[in-house]
Amino acid sequence: MSSTKDSLTETVKTVVYALLIAGVFRTFFFQPFFIPSSSMKDTLLIGDFLFVNKMSYGYSQWSCPKVLNFLCPISGRILGSEPERGDIVVFEHPTQHRTFVKRLIGLPGDRVQVKNGVVFINGEEAKQTDDGAFIETFEKQGAAGRHPSCTNTPGEGGDCVKEKYIETLPGGHQHSILNIRTTGVDNTPVYTVPEGNYFFMGDNRDNSADSRIPQEAGGVGYVPEEYLVGKVSRVIFSAAGTRLVYFWTWRKDRFFKALQ
Repeated sequence: MSSTKDSLTETVKTVVYALLIAGVFRTFFFQPFFIPSSSMKDTLLIGDFLFVNKMSYGYSQWSCPKVLNFLCPISGRILGSEPERGDIVVFEHPTQHRTFVKRLIGLPGDRVQVKNGVVFINGEEAKQTDDGAFIETFEKQGAAGRHPSCTNTPGEGGDCVKEKYIETLPGGHQHSILNIRTTGVDNTPVYTVPEGNYFFMGDNRDNSADSRIPQEAGGVGYVPEEYLVGKVSRVIFSAAGTRLVYFWTWRKDRFFKALQ
């Protein structure tokens, strides 16, 4: 009887230790993240699985998992380092308290404006170079089961086409962006990013609720630095189906894919 009790005690202790180690790892080092939406295509696809490097920008109360947020009574940010323009960043939405992933476009003090779909930062154009088209199958995607937006009008299973460009930000960072149509945020006023805040945009420019839209209107608005969770630099693996466990839908070309 004693042997059975000791064995059960050891099993419980092992499970508790494993959970504590996993919790520490997730809180302070790397957080798993699953891409549920199309706002960062074609850099990130629905079904991409990645790890967020929490050491990139330091730590705040939002570095803790939400259910353990009370364990991170941090005011502001500690051990912080400045993100760079062009970084792919995971952050907590300041009012909706949902996790977002976008590209960092505007740093504190920057003036950001979009004219005819082209970004200008402090008056300097972020040049766009034609890079052909991004083509994907017109079918339901991800757990939400939504069809992708297209410049053409394909039938089910047909080719969904989007214009593709390489955008070069001031400083030289280059990445892919997509264009579908003219929208209301293709022409914006000048946004002056407040100190201690950042301005984000999705690479799928016509299908992204980002800093071009104020928080009170359902967008992201300016994001204070304490809401930054970490940087993304690589996809671990990717599944084109509705579940990660459907191994037959895994995209083999995206295993450990480095991101720009």
